[in-house]
Amino acid sequence: MWRLFSEYGRGHWPQFVAGIGGTVFSRLSGLVPPLVLGIAIDAIFLHRRPFRLPLLPAAWTPTTPDGQLWLSIVVVLASFLVGAAFSWLDGWGWNAFAQGVQHRLRVDTYDRMQLLDMTFFDDKQTGELMSILNNDVNQLETFLSDGLSSALRIAVLIVGIGGVLFTLNPSLAVVALVPVPLLALFTYVFVRTIQPKYAKMRASVGALNARLENNLGGIRVIKSETAEPYESGRIEEASRDYYDANWDAITTRITFFPGLSLLTGVGYAITFAIGGFWLLSGAPGPLSGTLDPGVFVTFIVLSQQFIWPMAQFGQIINMYQRAEASSDRVYTLMSERGTLDGSADAPDLTVTDGVVEYDGVSFGYADETVVSHVDLRVGRGDTLALVGPTGAGKSTVLKLLLRMYDVDEGAIRIDGTDLRDVNLRSLRRAIGYVSQEPFLFYGTVKENIAYGTFDATDEELVEAAKAAEAHEFITNLPEGYETKVGERGVKLSGGQRQRLSIARTILKDPDILVLDEATSHVDTETEALIQRSLAHLVREKTTFAIAHRLSTVKDADEIVVLDEGRAVERGTHDELLALDGLYANLWRVQAGEIESLPPEFIERAIRRRAEVDAGDLPADGSE
Repeated sequence: MWRLFSEYGRGHWPQFVAGIGGTVFSRLSGLVPPLVLGIAIDAIFLHRRPFRLPLLPAAWTPTTPDGQLWLSIVVVLASFLVGAAFSWLDGWGWNAFAQGVQHRLRVDTYDRMQLLDMTFFDDKQTGELMSILNNDVNQLETFLSDGLSSALRIAVLIVGIGGVLFTLNPSLAVVALVPVPLLALFTYVFVRTIQPKYAKMRASVGALNARLENNLGGIRVIKSETAEPYESGRIEEASRDYYDANWDAITTRITFFPGLSLLTGVGYAITFAIGGFWLLSGAPGPLSGTLDPGVFVTFIVLSQQFIWPMAQFGQIINMYQRAEASSDRVYTLMSERGTLDGSADAPDLTVTDGVVEYDGVSFGYADETVVSHVDLRVGRGDTLALVGPTGAGKSTVLKLLLRMYDVDEGAIRIDGTDLRDVNLRSLRRAIGYVSQEPFLFYGTVKENIAYGTFDATDEELVEAAKAAEAHEFITNLPEGYETKVGERGVKLSGGQRQRLSIARTILKDPDILVLDEATSHVDTETEALIQRSLAHLVREKTTFAIAHRLSTVKDADEIVVLDEGRAVERGTHDELLALDGLYANLWRVQAGEIESLPPEFIERAIRRRAEVDAGDLPADGSE
């Protein structure tokens, strides 16, 4: 929590100071009416002492009872007006401070998350991260706006009321403030008990959000597989975990709050009893001195004011414990470090010849090796195709080029420069990546094509769409390039989404092009048109292509066949057919020549399919 203040509160000190000033003076102004009431009772109505208001010069004090009463009324009204003004300042200051911190913290947490490696996201669920960015950050804002002001309000009341009471009657003040140390002890026990329960509750909220987000994203699959009862059961289980954790915290909290009220109420009753008997029979027990009726009234009123905020002290501790659990989750995320951190001060990549080399590259997810001792070399104007069965490591090889992950062994170089020695942003700006699963953001067609090349002109954008064979279908949409595509592009077909993704990459005009099943979602006719456009695009670029349909890469300058993460064959299409190895068998499969496949190929295909069904492939589903 101190880190939160030191890092994010510094830029909002004016609002913070305004909130403190508003809280202090609004609470102090609330002490004036009961103090004036007690003085008026003793001086004006009972004539037991001279009329004298604290801090008011004697020359300003009226000498007649009527004048003194009117002055008392004016002072009380003025205290309420001043209190209202400072209450507004109190609310404005604390809320402005909290909102500013919340905004900056959320943005910084998101920025930190963007810098992390894909390994981090492979181990996290989207709903869990959403819970941190939304629920936990909001929980901190609640504490900063309500909890801090309430804590300061209690502190001011304890000091202010205690000071007034000790000034009026020290003996009775001691009696009135007896609950304070008891409340502190009671609160300490509560904190030690509730803290682990809130931590467990925040974790269960993240798990529930993750499950809900996952189900909403896969609602089509749930419906098509009639899995609604199964998913309802999983949501019920996640919700039950949250219910149990939350209810455990609630039962502790609802026991604590009445206990606080009881302690403060007992303290009030004792003050009332001792003060009342003091007025009737004189100072009871070890107490001594006199007690005027007006002073007793002031004690009773201020003690009553004292009860409510002291009972609210539990709410403040409750908010603090929630905030502490949330801040722990936020700063755990903030403490993660990724490859972008290390590359921030590295020089930018400058692509000249566009030569990409893989030198003995190996990589694995956790303890599972996915890519083993791969050597590749391709230059500008050449196309290198990666083919192989499912799970061979094709997509992973190209994700290493983008440094979505860092190699475990070996090195990848562009024009002789190791990728780990250059600024990561400049590396990714030099590479255009078309995924087999195109992702579109909620927004217009135009916004999605221009994503990443935000300064592109409309003319450049249209030319890119034409090159991707997308312009015709875009112009037939209801609002053309301004048509909303829906969340994740749900309003478009798979082929349309793929063509927009290709147009985005064409507009970027990268030096190096990566086509990961770039035409996997289009029909044969559209594929032919896209391949024709891509042929012009790749002419001056270093190009990598992955394809299951081998016909799309048979004209590549070099084809590398991967199997179980190793490069087992390489050459041109005709050379690989002549080898009569794995590539030739894959070609026979696509040509429909199933009968001519060797038995060992069929057996390996069955075994590999079983591994896929068992979930033994890498976490990212790489091929």
